[in-house]
Amino acid sequence: MDGSSPRSFRRVGAPIGLAVSAALVLVACSPGGDGNPLAARGRQVYLAQCTSCHAMSPSDAGPVGPPVKGASRELLETKILRGTYPPGYKPKRPTQVMPPQPQLANDIDAVAEFLK
Repeated sequence: MDGSSPRSFRRVGAPIGLAVSAALVLVACSPGGDGNPLAARGRQVYLAQCTSCHAMSPSDAGPVGPPVKGASRELLETKILRGTYPPGYKPKRPTQVMPPQPQLANDIDAVAEFLK
């Protein structure tokens, strides 16, 4: 037999289908989405753009950046776009190493939603 029979396909297809189903469940149950597409987008942006300095979990301190869970939209906008802090804000760390990230301007609402 050449392995292309329907019986052969069932043997290979079942584990693949199970793996795809498991991956979909993991993605759907991953933190930061909770069925909220804006938070899910924010999670994607955070994981792609922020975790090199901040921790994978926004609740934890990263190698360079402080925990950012619960950061206000105002703080995120000011820090991400201008590299400064809002008036009256007391930084968690005295350093000024985070450069402005203007490419994230359209994603600030999503990141803020994820960090809530």
